[in-house]
Amino acid sequence: MNQLTYGVWDGKVYDFRNGSPEANDALPALSGLDTFAPDNTVQAFVADRGFLVFDPAVSLVETFWMYMQRAAEESCGKCTPCRVGTSQLRDELDAMRKGRGDASRLDAIALLAEQIATTSLCGLGKSCSRALQSAIAHFKEVFEQEIAAGETRTQHGMVYATAPCIEACPAKLDVPHYIDDIRDGKPSHALGIILDKYPMASSCGRVCVRFCELACRRKDAEGAVGIKMLKRFAADQAYTPGHSLFSKDLVRPVLDTPKRVAVVGAGPAGITCAYQLLRNGIDVDVLDSQHKAGGMTSVGIPSYRLPKDVLKAETEDAITRLGGRMLYGKTLGSDYSVSDLLAQGYDSVFLGYGASRGTLLGVKDEDPSLKGYYSGIDFLKDVHDHVEDGKPFSLDGEVVVVGGGNVAMDCVRSAVRMGAKKVHLVYRRTVADMPADHEEIEASEKEGVVFHCLTNPSRLISADGVVTGVEVVTMRQTEMDAKGRRSVEAVPGSESILRCEYVIAAIGQQVDRATLSEADGIATDRWGCIVADTDTLVTSREAVFAGGDCVLGPLTLIHAMDQGAKAAASITEYLKNGTTTVKPEQRMQRMLAASKLVSGECLDRELVDKQRFTMPELSVADRVNTFEEVEQVISQEEAYREADRCLRCYRLYSVITESPLAAPQTSTQYA
Repeated sequence: MNQLTYGVWDGKVYDFRNGSPEANDALPALSGLDTFAPDNTVQAFVADRGFLVFDPAVSLVETFWMYMQRAAEESCGKCTPCRVGTSQLRDELDAMRKGRGDASRLDAIALLAEQIATTSLCGLGKSCSRALQSAIAHFKEVFEQEIAAGETRTQHGMVYATAPCIEACPAKLDVPHYIDDIRDGKPSHALGIILDKYPMASSCGRVCVRFCELACRRKDAEGAVGIKMLKRFAADQAYTPGHSLFSKDLVRPVLDTPKRVAVVGAGPAGITCAYQLLRNGIDVDVLDSQHKAGGMTSVGIPSYRLPKDVLKAETEDAITRLGGRMLYGKTLGSDYSVSDLLAQGYDSVFLGYGASRGTLLGVKDEDPSLKGYYSGIDFLKDVHDHVEDGKPFSLDGEVVVVGGGNVAMDCVRSAVRMGAKKVHLVYRRTVADMPADHEEIEASEKEGVVFHCLTNPSRLISADGVVTGVEVVTMRQTEMDAKGRRSVEAVPGSESILRCEYVIAAIGQQVDRATLSEADGIATDRWGCIVADTDTLVTSREAVFAGGDCVLGPLTLIHAMDQGAKAAASITEYLKNGTTTVKPEQRMQRMLAASKLVSGECLDRELVDKQRFTMPELSVADRVNTFEEVEQVISQEEAYREADRCLRCYRLYSVITESPLAAPQTSTQYA
């Protein structure tokens, strides 16, 4: 990247047109601009915090025309300053870039930019004209020189629209857009925004861990916008049992030359990949070792959180509706190999299997064969088979669950519903340190689970092959660790026995290393996870892509769906061109994250107190003996009120580059 020539950032003016900067530490601390696109130099950058020009040949008129053109496109139209003002700025700059401009209009343009920033209602309007205003205020002569010279030169680059909630979401879902549609009384439009990214809208609206809400500006006021509940509302409006969640307009295009892809794994990653491939006209077969779709989402998330008819409607039903095939009871590594799939004529393979094996506690006298001993995932599978398929399974006695994540919470809450006499949760840190959703923690406490925090198992107690208890030791907090949590250590001589009939190790999951063999030619890491390129998800073998838990390890539903969608885009490009590329949007997202440019801090606007809506739930008395869904449906009026809390914190980020950036996929008609 060239050295900074001039610009304004966070109110500070930089002008090195007559010489190089004396000290680099005086420049804005931005990471990633120099590596934004290999062999394609960034010449200018524009954001809500200012603008930076690295190449003196850059046209400010053209640069800000591109920026304001996108602002006008993104305006929701609800307030006059943003709706009319952004279009007027765009048109004024357009006239200037075409040689019809009048330099005397610059002061009026600057005044309009200021009015837009100070009177608009949403984040887009308040932020989009700030850089232009500062550019005219401090470098007016540059505009005047360009206008006097006539038409400006065409420039390359992109303008990227985002918001803190969007960047926090692994799938980069346009949250403010679908909230806008709910606020406008158009839940079907809102659902369309979600379904354009992934098919499991209703499932995600029930079990998502809500990275978006952690980034919401209202989080530090009266509570984040209920983004997850609004997603569920949009999906629930379209779904009724026995009917498809998807409109009749969802059809698969026909390619000139058919292409076939095998997707291994019918979990969130595989289903999302298959869904997007089918939407691109590609034939897809989904293979899974189970006899139903959903993967770990199906067997690992209890029905009181995610009803299985909902899950089926947006996994198996979605794929078959688009013409895909579901091939159940087929296990990679025993029934077939990656080489077998490629030999059968598939043009590409996506590996999206999950982390289906539990992790042992690693304590003295631990024996997985003991009666009453379970891994968290195995316990939840048995619960699932009992609830959904009627297989015999019951709990008679006390249960100890070890762990502090969402799987541990699913285990303790399921144990309560399975009739356990008493359920204990053992966790070596404090409640505040638990990685589980705080709603899940609170629900577990309400349902009678006994928490033993700062406690850790040290030995498994058994007699005649049957679990009889677990020895635990008291832990104490010490210094802070690298993640900002206090480390813990055992207190010598603090051992005690916690009597129980069942011990459930819910401390993690891992992939089955037997799934792949050396003959498959797929590189794996020391945890048995597949090594895949971060951006394109290509593996070490030609035509094979991988994503989800088998690459990332056990993470979240939204992470898996993002990986599936990303893989589908790469596979589509590979089948068309024989190569894969990093998309400009991915480059921008990486740069914004590295520089921490998008945060919840936003805009000088006083917040009007609007309390967050609370999801209705079954009472504790009504739910502890049943697996019926706990969270209930919100009304249209309640959804509108919650959607109205959104501040629409959009920001625009633009780069001007030396040569064109890769264009997005616009055609699926392969030669």
